[in-house]
Amino acid sequence: MATTPHVPIAILGAGLTGMSAALDLGEKKVEHRIFEKLAHAGGHAITLEDDGFRFDRTGHLLHLRDPEMRKRVLSWIGDDWVEVKRRSVIWSHGRYSRYPFQANTYGLPPDVANECLLGFIKAHFSTEKTAPKTFEEFCLAHFGEGISRHFMIPYNSRLWGVHPSEITADWCSRFVPLPKLEDVVAGAVGLNDRELGYNTSFVYPRLGIGELSKAMASRLPQIEYQKAPTRVDVARKRLVFDDGEVGYDALISTAPLSVLVGMLDGAPPEVKAAGDKLRCSHLYYLDVGTRTPSGTDHHWVYVPEEKYPFYRIGCYSHFSAALAPEGKACFYVELASREAPDMSTLVPEVARAMVEMGILKSPDDIEVAHLRRIDHAYVIFDHAYFPSLDVIRPYLESQGIVSAGRYGGWNYSSMEDALLFGVDAALRATQILV
Repeated sequence: MATTPHVPIAILGAGLTGMSAALDLGEKKVEHRIFEKLAHAGGHAITLEDDGFRFDRTGHLLHLRDPEMRKRVLSWIGDDWVEVKRRSVIWSHGRYSRYPFQANTYGLPPDVANECLLGFIKAHFSTEKTAPKTFEEFCLAHFGEGISRHFMIPYNSRLWGVHPSEITADWCSRFVPLPKLEDVVAGAVGLNDRELGYNTSFVYPRLGIGELSKAMASRLPQIEYQKAPTRVDVARKRLVFDDGEVGYDALISTAPLSVLVGMLDGAPPEVKAAGDKLRCSHLYYLDVGTRTPSGTDHHWVYVPEEKYPFYRIGCYSHFSAALAPEGKACFYVELASREAPDMSTLVPEVARAMVEMGILKSPDDIEVAHLRRIDHAYVIFDHAYFPSLDVIRPYLESQGIVSAGRYGGWNYSSMEDALLFGVDAALRATQILV
């Protein structure tokens, strides 16, 4: 590494947040360096080419609500993109129902729909309301026992890898749609024609989400790949690498917050202890390519029932037909178990389920199935989450460190959020220089 003794702003990580920060600093002519531990940019927002198929790291979609960020993103990726209206459903009780479950019980078995509707009405009109402390209590208070039992609690247990009783209620106001009473009633009789939730439409590069990362990286030739510090000397404000050191005035870190805290040399014991309490789940998933087109037109399907090995299955080639060879399809299958699976039994089980769901006509339609793992998948908002951040964040700020991004900020957020986090991190870092 060509060592520079000092740089005003150092950036750890060339994922979406790190690159967004670097692009913003570049526009403002602020000197910086950006270090990436891998040999490529993008973090999880990449596209892999295998056996003629193109696979993302599960569903990565651009819900662009901020006008300025939308303008930036579209300028980066050029004209080769599509705008898609969401087609998402729930598979339960042997049939499909519309998303979100809580506002679309029409089509479920009558006894299930009745239980869900009556439970919602009872919860809605309850006069014994107390502020929920757990996500389980949040679900029961807002949706009632039926919706909670048939979808919210089992699905979220499979998604997060922990029971909702372990998760605080404070995280979910944006990402869990809270329908009105009239929506739930209309959805119970098949009259709900509104799409609910933050992700009703999305932008998608035609050749996969990795095209966004490639476009951003092409504007950042200064990215230093396969360069990650072994520790951060907080007192001296220096990044320590295997082959040298780089000083900084301000540090933007997009590394997972738990990893960053572990690298801090000289941090107080209470900060280290708080870092040890941060929890996240990893994820195993399958990238599946099929010899035939999908038998449904869904973009993704939520699966709450434990009898299936996956909690969500999405179709990449429905985001863009260019992701699969003509006449074929490709999917991501997110597994509920956090244990490494036995592929010899898993793939036939997944194939049978896809046939049952009408996605495949025959188990033999699967041409390729690749097992993947994401080490940092979901931050767990347990009851130590906010107390831990209340210790870590003020310390980092006092040391001129901006920890940002989905994992740097230790949060649950969208791709657009990651890009906006980068702009904000660049601003905060330049303020440290003043």
